[in-house]
Amino acid sequence: MDRIGEALAFLKEKCPAPRAALVLGSGLSAAAEGLAESVALPYAGIPGFPAARVEGHPGRLTAGVFSGVPVLAFCGRFHHYEGHGMDAVTLPVRLAAGLGAETVVLTNAAGSLRTEVKPGSFLVIRDHLHMMGENPLRGEGVFTPMTGAYDAGLRALALVRARELGLEVAEGVYVGVSGPSFETPAEAEAYRRLGGDAVGMSTTPEAIVARRLGLKVLGLSAVTNYAAREDDGHGEVLRRSGAMAGDLGRWLAAIFTGLALPGGEG
Repeated sequence: MDRIGEALAFLKEKCPAPRAALVLGSGLSAAAEGLAESVALPYAGIPGFPAARVEGHPGRLTAGVFSGVPVLAFCGRFHHYEGHGMDAVTLPVRLAAGLGAETVVLTNAAGSLRTEVKPGSFLVIRDHLHMMGENPLRGEGVFTPMTGAYDAGLRALALVRARELGLEVAEGVYVGVSGPSFETPAEAEAYRRLGGDAVGMSTTPEAIVARRLGLKVLGLSAVTNYAAREDDGHGEVLRRSGAMAGDLGRWLAAIFTGLALPGGEG
């Protein structure tokens, strides 16, 4: 709570109140280049923020306007596999809520669990399997319903905008695992049998906390590879997600245009 309080006090002086927050996953930070009237703050200069240490996560908070919507863009996230506790992993979402955001868009690079979900395509997250072994609400003494955690209206908007832009997109279930090891073939098969469509090492803790705080959640995955079929490592995932960041940026701009319209979701 001290970490959140210090960061909130600092950011309230530096940033206009956001309507939405955007968390950009591995290799995807270039998708925020379309923000107008932007102010960039390195994580290292924000009180209470841990350092961003993973390649592909620049560690920068950008406040600006995206297609008419005041947005906070977290360019890089903190991961459980780095040794961070769930309080640090979910810090951006808690700060966004504290600053007044109503909606959070969580993005990630993910591996496909199904042949029909192809690398180079995008996944709109309909639901998730949280497989990290620790819940970010542990110790808070609350029971948070997770039915409908990924907002139906936002999902519908995202799907329509993707198809208008000619992007290949599916809707499905994201499996959040702790990492940092990639999935074995047996694990990928198990997640597929459990109903998963894509797998990654983030997003689910943030979605749980966002739900607890009353934020509307949209989850978007950039599918970079087939899980457990390729052995390219994190560098190759970054190369592929970086190549998709431009399309993600166009898609996000179209989504936020929908949010800015009278009666828009979020």
